[in-house]
Amino acid sequence: MTFQGSAPRLRSASDYERFGEPLDLPLLGEGERFLVALDVDGTIMSEDGFVSPELKRAVALLRGDGHHVVLATGRPLVALLPVAAELGLVGTPLVAANGSATAVLREDGSFRLTDAVTFRPERALDVLLARMPSTFFAVEEVGVGYWVGADFPKGTIMGRQKVVDLAALEGVETTRICAVHAAAHDPRLDAELALLGLDIVHFAIAGTQWLDVAPHGVTKASALEDLRVRLGVRGDATVAVGDGGNDVEMLGWAAQGVAMGHAGAEVIAAADRVTGPITDDGAVPVLHDVLAAGGD
Repeated sequence: MTFQGSAPRLRSASDYERFGEPLDLPLLGEGERFLVALDVDGTIMSEDGFVSPELKRAVALLRGDGHHVVLATGRPLVALLPVAAELGLVGTPLVAANGSATAVLREDGSFRLTDAVTFRPERALDVLLARMPSTFFAVEEVGVGYWVGADFPKGTIMGRQKVVDLAALEGVETTRICAVHAAAHDPRLDAELALLGLDIVHFAIAGTQWLDVAPHGVTKASALEDLRVRLGVRGDATVAVGDGGNDVEMLGWAAQGVAMGHAGAEVIAAADRVTGPITDDGAVPVLHDVLAAGGD
């Protein structure tokens, strides 16, 4: 996608031809702003880690107008911070670990953790290791990396890995337990973890299937709703864009949930609109719609 001029604010004619009519967004009163939640992998960032200049420019314009742009991802916080820095999102809330951790990026690249929903992982690990003995598991250490039972396959896990005996891991708090290459599991697992107050979420990053275990009810949507209230944003002034199974709740939460064009049927069914795929920079026209509705 190519912009005409240095600071485009509206869609081009070709955008309308490819992605349909603009979002149905409300008129905002004086001092009111939109909250735009963006998934990272497969939504604003390609598999090879590329974020387009057009998307960066649109994000900068939104922030310049005072709107809230929040990255909401399944990535751990340690892997979200560089993306936020690339987009210039210093001082902006960031939602990591599928809603389990919320933080703010500081100017020096460090972060301030503003919210984290944690649990002790011992009993859940007993269940997981018994039901999925051949699966790689990792227990997240917020902002640092993971405790792992064995080194994860190259290119899968993000952040520092500290190899430990997971069966003997005690005295720690975590936001989630992750599993890689976890496309299938024993159906009894969901019920057993539910008894511990935990849920399973499935999602994909760069074509790899992941499984998250986190406290019941913790999703991108739950973290974003807390942020919406804290920021004083109207419920009908929320937009979310995503492409994965872990975005379903987020798309349902937003007044305007937008699925990427390459998303699966479950994600598209949860959305109000469908934009172009990541290969067409489909999130960009959505951001242009918000810019146009938000005014100057």
